[in-house]
Amino acid sequence: MASPMQDFESLTFWRPPPPAPFVMSAPLHLRHNPPKRQMGGRKQALETLHNFLNARSLGYRGGISSPLSAPDACSRLSAYLAYGCISMREVVQQTRAHITQLPSTASRHRAGLTAFTSRLYWHCHFIQKLESEPAIEWRNMHRGYDDLREQDFDFEKFEALKEARIGWPMVDASVTMLRETGWLNFRMRAMLVSVAAYPLWLHWRPVGEWLATQFLDYEPGIHWSQLQMQSGTTGINTTRVYNPIKQAQDHDPKGIFVRRWLPAMRQIPNTWLFEPWKMPVELQHSVGVKDGFELAMPVVDLATATRESKHKLHALRKTTEVRKGKEAVIEKHASRKTTPRATKTKSTKTNSEQQLGFNF
Repeated sequence: MASPMQDFESLTFWRPPPPAPFVMSAPLHLRHNPPKRQMGGRKQALETLHNFLNARSLGYRGGISSPLSAPDACSRLSAYLAYGCISMREVVQQTRAHITQLPSTASRHRAGLTAFTSRLYWHCHFIQKLESEPAIEWRNMHRGYDDLREQDFDFEKFEALKEARIGWPMVDASVTMLRETGWLNFRMRAMLVSVAAYPLWLHWRPVGEWLATQFLDYEPGIHWSQLQMQSGTTGINTTRVYNPIKQAQDHDPKGIFVRRWLPAMRQIPNTWLFEPWKMPVELQHSVGVKDGFELAMPVVDLATATRESKHKLHALRKTTEVRKGKEAVIEKHASRKTTPRATKTKSTKTNSEQQLGFNF
């Protein structure tokens, strides 16, 4: 019988074939030190928790999606949890205690803290998923997706993404904010991975290694599960494709976020805010910017590249081999929590019950 170490060594650890010259990305423990990061320490962690419970959680529901409101609406405890400055038990117990102390009229405040509590369940749930199958850090959860993207890895597109020169303002602004602060809200993180996985068609592993060095709150259990879910390689999740132009329209309609992090965008008129590369040349000259220099040109046509990538993924999903493999993934990773039909229907499940499946 093979030892656990032999089993570990036999697993596939995929990396893209190196070009020449090639410099491997920094090890995960060599994270950068963002100049605008949160300050660490036990005192700061407790102050952040106290401030969130008493004030900022009022904006939690409805405020965590936009990169404009999320820095305040989110708890901002993730880095403190990752570094052990505060424990999950402390956060859960103090949140529950605070909910019980709220007056009956504080419905909005209670709703925010209840939604936050459900996210704490997610946190522990996904850490357990990695503990039950450590290999999801380096190989596809559903092995039927092996070789889907591996042979098509484009280093130039990957470098453009890391350098915030991919061409879609919302993406480049998110990468810049991440580089400067070490933090992004969940929706923008999901958008980055979706853009990498679909229009750029990059394998999730190198993208995940890079992001792991950027996130100040890197938590392996959550990180690698999300990389695979957003890339469509779990085999059990709905395809998640975030359109970066639509995300900008929905969550930054006035361009406040992209103009903050991309100085060249401050000269762009609102009319061309979401697709500045389409701005007439004469207008570019009049506002003092030029596509390809101050502003990056999109590296691919978004609509065409996304359509082609979804076609490849969905064609593979229809094969008999992949359909059969899906059952094994569900057996190992899908939530075992069910609700009797006689007492509760799907539409009346609590937030935590809905979120505890692998698909959230």
